[in-house]
Amino acid sequence: MLYYLFTYLDEAYNLPGAGLFHFISFRASMAVIISLLISMAFGGRIIKHLRKMQVGETVRELGLAGQKEKEGTPTMGGLIIIMAILVPVLLMANLSNTYIQLMILVVVWLGLIGFIDDYIKVFRKNKKGLSGKFKLIGQVVLGLIVGLTMLNSNDIVVGMSPELAQREGYEVVKEIKQLDNNGEEEVASVWAKAALTNVPFTKAYDIDYSKILGFMGEPQARSLVWLVFIPIVIFIVTGVSNSANLTDGLDGLATGLSAIMALVLAVLAYMASNKIAANYLNILYLPGSSELVIFAAAFFGATIGFLWHNSFPAAVFMGDTGSLMIGGVIATLAILLRKELLLPILSGVMMVETFSVMLQVSYFKYSRKKYGEGRRIFRMSPLHHHYQKLGMPEIKIVTRFWIVGILLAIVTIMTLKIR
Repeated sequence: MLYYLFTYLDEAYNLPGAGLFHFISFRASMAVIISLLISMAFGGRIIKHLRKMQVGETVRELGLAGQKEKEGTPTMGGLIIIMAILVPVLLMANLSNTYIQLMILVVVWLGLIGFIDDYIKVFRKNKKGLSGKFKLIGQVVLGLIVGLTMLNSNDIVVGMSPELAQREGYEVVKEIKQLDNNGEEEVASVWAKAALTNVPFTKAYDIDYSKILGFMGEPQARSLVWLVFIPIVIFIVTGVSNSANLTDGLDGLATGLSAIMALVLAVLAYMASNKIAANYLNILYLPGSSELVIFAAAFFGATIGFLWHNSFPAAVFMGDTGSLMIGGVIATLAILLRKELLLPILSGVMMVETFSVMLQVSYFKYSRKKYGEGRRIFRMSPLHHHYQKLGMPEIKIVTRFWIVGILLAIVTIMTLKIR
């Protein structure tokens, strides 16, 4: 909203300083500051209100050190993160931008699903919360919306040469013209709809999802690309969202990791939206995606601000209201930036946490069938609980997981050059 106000004041009255709102760097910086102030200042008031409403965490006895001390700690703190994301985005971003509209939808959609789950647990006293089936349906529908929008929107495009667009048969949305040496106009580049993504650690410029259906012939493969692309989007959104939910088991763990990933995604968004930087790094140029820098900045500020309250010993837990949402945000940002193949690296800690649960459950079932009794690989899963069982202090586990997350974030940035 402030974006529109100051743009109008700059154009109509040439107000000094109003032109700053044309710069992504300024609006991103303001988004971080506003989200930090909201989450830190208003977060405390929300926590007090949650305490008055007796919205406390119910802890199952798992034999973990310091576990019972967490009993009664306010949950549903994800509302703080949601507010700290949405307010600066609504103030600083261009709300007509399709990328921003999708990200707002993701925050509200998954935040609502998580809120319903927490509400059932807290107020209905049902520890199971919202049925896993309904959670999955909500995540699948969201993935479907994101995938279909990316394939059909004229605002979500890839910048490329006219020769490439013509050769591959991509639908051109806009032609960018410039004067040639003779002073005549020529098409220098085009914006086209394409189901493309960057491939890390390779010199290949990109991968076209329609090529997976190449056996059908090019016209059919192009028209049926949704058969491949949409299931991939659904799988990523669902997988990363649930991974964040599993990781949220120690004070500040999921929050800190999310802040690290938000910062990396902001850098990736800036690079992809800048034609010169994208061409230099040989990554896909995504016109209009610069607004995602604003969103990622607000996301970073919100998670850092929430960490003020959520660090050990936590004064509030984010609950499913926050964890499902932040996972979905990370997944959708990566997909929109055509960097989803980097998620196994960037969100590596969350992925390992998820795989530890899958391995534990699978091996337990296998060993029970083979030996007559269930056996375990880890003392407990997810992985952070395994280290708790080994006697490692909670704050040390969280700090070390953050360090690993930072290393993975650096590797993710390095992939822009290691090709």
